[in-house]
Amino acid sequence: MAESADMASLEESFRKFAIYGDTKATGQEMNGKNWAKLCKDCKVIDGKGVSSTDVDIVFSKVKGKTARVINFVEFKKALEELAPKRFKDKSNEEAFESICQLVAGKEPANVGVTKAKSVGAVERLTDTSKYTGSHKERFDESGKGKGKSGRENIVDNSGYVAAYKHAGTYDAKVKK
Repeated sequence: MAESADMASLEESFRKFAIYGDTKATGQEMNGKNWAKLCKDCKVIDGKGVSSTDVDIVFSKVKGKTARVINFVEFKKALEELAPKRFKDKSNEEAFESICQLVAGKEPANVGVTKAKSVGAVERLTDTSKYTGSHKERFDESGKGKGKSGRENIVDNSGYVAAYKHAGTYDAKVKK
């Protein structure tokens, strides 16, 4: 068996992959989709000895009859099932050690995720320095939006006419 430090990093990887893509996940249980992602990202699937089909079969073998998820104990059992297939030239224990080293300390990769591009027209349309008229008032000098104060006319209930120079000086002039 692996050392306790390896098991801790293996469990940490399990938790990271278990919560990947699911906002309600606690990290205690992993679904089949995340199990397949773990195997792909950690290079457990090599295309020769272990395929995505093997990964799915092992997942359904170690999970409970009616369950849809696996816990950490079942996860280790699944790795033990895949280890001899992935590392054919090693003994079962050495293969399990090697497969644990592949998974330990890894986290989900976001490769292939589409990033927003700002090209020509989009850049011109979102450049706040070129805005005119009432739209220009919604942004400060740095181009940052003013929020609600930029969208609505804020009513001044002070009793003075707008732009009056001596606003707020009446109380100082009239003594009670």
